[in-house]
Amino acid sequence: MPGPLQSEMEALLTAAFSPTRLDVINDSAKHRGHMGDDGSGESHFTLVIESAAFAGQSRLQRQRMVNAALGDIPGQRVHALAIRAFAPGDAE
Repeated sequence: MPGPLQSEMEALLTAAFSPTRLDVINDSAKHRGHMGDDGSGESHFTLVIESAAFAGQSRLQRQRMVNAALGDIPGQRVHALAIRAFAPGDAE
């Protein structure tokens, strides 16, 4: 069951990009006790997102778009966020 932060990220990304694929994967358990683990169980995530909004954008531009849509979550409320963003038809 997704936690509140994971649900918030899913809602923000859905609203911003109308993705055709969205996987918000909580990796926090793999990092328990490591630096950046705040004990919340929601400190490390991997995002896999496919959206037409990313067509023609570089990898860096796509990551910036995702970070902007998430507001203060990356780096402030989440310690680590891996982003795999692609457009439909791109090789994942």
